[in-house]
Amino acid sequence: MIRTVVLALFCCAVINSGVAQSTKKKSTEKPLNVFSVNNKPVTTAEFIYLYSKNPQSNAEAFSEKKILEYLDLLVNFKLKVEEAKRRGLDTTQAFKREFNQYKEELRKPYLPDASLTDSLVKMTYERLKQEVKASHILIKVKPDAAPADTLKAFNQISDIRKKVLAGEDFEILALNFSEDQSAKVNKGSLGYFTALQMVYPFENAAYTTKVGDVSPIVKTQFGYHILKVFDKRPAQGEVEVSHIMIRTGADQDNEKAKNTIFDIYDKLRAGEPWDELCKEFSQDPGSKDTGGKLRPFGIGVMRNVPEFENVAFSLEEPGDLSDPFQTQYGWHIMKLERKIPLASLEDLKASLKNQVARDERTQVSKQALQAKLRKDLQLKEDHGVKAKVLALADSSLAKGKWKAPAFPKASKTVLFSIEKKKYSVQDFLSYAQSTQRPSNQEPQKYLAQLYNNYVDASILDKQEEKTLANNPDYGYLLKEYYEGILLFEIMEDEVWNKASEDSVGQVKYFEAHRQDYQAGERVKATIYSANAPVKWDAIKPVLAQGSETDIQKAITDNQIKYEAGFYKKDDKAILSKIPWSSGMHSAENNGIYYLAWLKSVLPAGNMSFEEARPSVISDYQNFLEKAWVEQLKKKYAVKIDEKGKQHILQKLKK
Repeated sequence: MIRTVVLALFCCAVINSGVAQSTKKKSTEKPLNVFSVNNKPVTTAEFIYLYSKNPQSNAEAFSEKKILEYLDLLVNFKLKVEEAKRRGLDTTQAFKREFNQYKEELRKPYLPDASLTDSLVKMTYERLKQEVKASHILIKVKPDAAPADTLKAFNQISDIRKKVLAGEDFEILALNFSEDQSAKVNKGSLGYFTALQMVYPFENAAYTTKVGDVSPIVKTQFGYHILKVFDKRPAQGEVEVSHIMIRTGADQDNEKAKNTIFDIYDKLRAGEPWDELCKEFSQDPGSKDTGGKLRPFGIGVMRNVPEFENVAFSLEEPGDLSDPFQTQYGWHIMKLERKIPLASLEDLKASLKNQVARDERTQVSKQALQAKLRKDLQLKEDHGVKAKVLALADSSLAKGKWKAPAFPKASKTVLFSIEKKKYSVQDFLSYAQSTQRPSNQEPQKYLAQLYNNYVDASILDKQEEKTLANNPDYGYLLKEYYEGILLFEIMEDEVWNKASEDSVGQVKYFEAHRQDYQAGERVKATIYSANAPVKWDAIKPVLAQGSETDIQKAITDNQIKYEAGFYKKDDKAILSKIPWSSGMHSAENNGIYYLAWLKSVLPAGNMSFEEARPSVISDYQNFLEKAWVEQLKKKYAVKIDEKGKQHILQKLKK
């Protein structure tokens, strides 16, 4: 947990620095080395980059003393990383997975048209300003359906669309042909909806089709659709309402429920309090005790209860009451709490980015980027060779156990090229065999997907080469993450876990450095606290003599918090308000009610191991780390380049 949090903070700082410097170009100067570890050099450029990006609060930070201190720290860091690499910590699947996750994020600011996501966010926000009223007809087809079934569904929806365009009634056609079960009730009507409420291809068709028109055929994960758009209007935002409900249903008397709701309505008109009537009569268990208040909702959210949505948006002023009305769940009276207009783009940006990232429209961004990169990087495919390769697919591919049949001159036959780099048939076949997984797709279709994945991955690799060549800071950024993950891995193994788990070593270290652990007068105490007054006199005997179960019950029942340890008088404000003597003492401070159980008062002097242990563990970690670094210095040659050292001193001191 600690490792994850610290690494996350480390990475955030690096990202901010890296993006700010992303426009730097590759230097034409001949690189100088500051030092090397095991013959692996650290250049002056890398050192200056690392040193300069750290927050520097004063001029002293660029003094020779501070720079040389950092040089020692960086040498030690590289020694640890070298040892981690020697142990193969960077070859594990866990390491590769973690590094690749970070790498995926790090490369985004450097990709061309990385602003496509921002464009999608803006487009989505513009659509949120508008609501569309539409109906649809659906012919179902599964995403992995056989070509014959897909063609059959397409022909069906195509014939229906021709009938609509010829003037036949859309509602009647939806009732008779739509495979959306709700069409039997609503004749295909979806009412009003806005962006992010429908799957993206469907939403796109709704917003790009003019009022009164029928959309082209739309393919979604559910099948083929056609839409008829009836209206578009400015968004109404959200409403927050409260309601009182009397349930109806098979085992309820509808007439009795109706009479009850009208009686409640009369009481409200006569001035009786809403909250009291709601608590007494409402049969909505989730809201009756909170005045019937519901979460704010927008258009389309209550699509399954259209009467409720219509009444909610028809109320105009906070406090307005609706007449009694009926839904499929019962009879209601509604009160408007507030109307909430659409927030600004700035306020919604973070939320929209998250939603867009999980939405199908993200694929639009990725596809557009891939199309641009394919063009910019001069992708050239041999379509004849590609067809022959895809024909190698067989049923074993669906099981994830495919072994490619022999292909003539596979290692020499070019499948595609990116700029001047050629990729052979054998390159792809090896990739396909290593990445295949069981799939429900047709074998040839699945192999085509693997081919596209391989091309896209190869393009990103090529783009990364260009990015690294033009942006040295990006290379340093990747290296920081790579080595930072390794550092945490090996520090856990060699220092942190050892120091916290080696109780014998802790005691030995404490005994050898006992004089370092001194303290002034303090108490060993347990401090209990609560936000409301507590009958401490009744609880004291339980804490002193009760069983663990009784103590826990008293603490839980009274919502008591507690902490235990060694404290000096000025460590806790409450300690200055009670007698400095053994025993239980209660007091209040700033609205918090305390019981401090001072178990013993300790004079100034040596700490016990128990008291000093947190500090001992920290010091023992430092001791282990220092000893380990000395071993690494004997194991791996460290060479300081005097010319490179003087270079960084001159540059940084300026």
